[in-house]
Amino acid sequence: MAKTEPFDLYSERYEAWFEKHSNLYQAELAAIREIWPPDAHSALEIGVGSGRFAVPLGIRTGVEPSEQMALKAEAQGIRVVHGVAEALPFNDSEFDSALMVTTICFVDDANTALHEAFRVLKPQGSLIVGFVDRASELGRQYSDPARATVFYRDATFFSAEELCRKLTAAGFHDLIARQTLIPAESTDLILPGYGKGAFVALRGTRF
Repeated sequence: MAKTEPFDLYSERYEAWFEKHSNLYQAELAAIREIWPPDAHSALEIGVGSGRFAVPLGIRTGVEPSEQMALKAEAQGIRVVHGVAEALPFNDSEFDSALMVTTICFVDDANTALHEAFRVLKPQGSLIVGFVDRASELGRQYSDPARATVFYRDATFFSAEELCRKLTAAGFHDLIARQTLIPAESTDLILPGYGKGAFVALRGTRF
């Protein structure tokens, strides 16, 4: 069952985070941009939310289970289809690229979600997964039930190594990563790989 209740009830609070922490949001977006395919003519965001990442990346189609968040994305000009990551309402090989930002920690079955992303991508298509690394200090804080916010209390966080294994098991190859939000460093700093930054963007290619 999709974990939509906090986003339906507190969508304005969720949006306020992006306004209050604009520098963190911009850092996450910049990390994704570094590995976002330049030739992504038809792209999908899985768990599009309000469109915070889809709009600047030029993604025009999203899937979203939260009614309130979907309304916000539609107001940004995004075509939103109601659905969940584990059963994407799209045809096989329909998109050049797909994006999931923080979505992976809210799905019921991460393995199925990644296989579904693989299914809807064309050959040579790319999936980019952006997430808070559970192995980071921020990831440990978010994973602590005593410190979890209303949005993350039911979330399941993964380490970058775990998600690399899951992407490979789903059929993705040539994994590349970018990391940001590195403790004691400027939020502008983006490094290859993972292991230092709280936010990681992973890209895998479907062959």
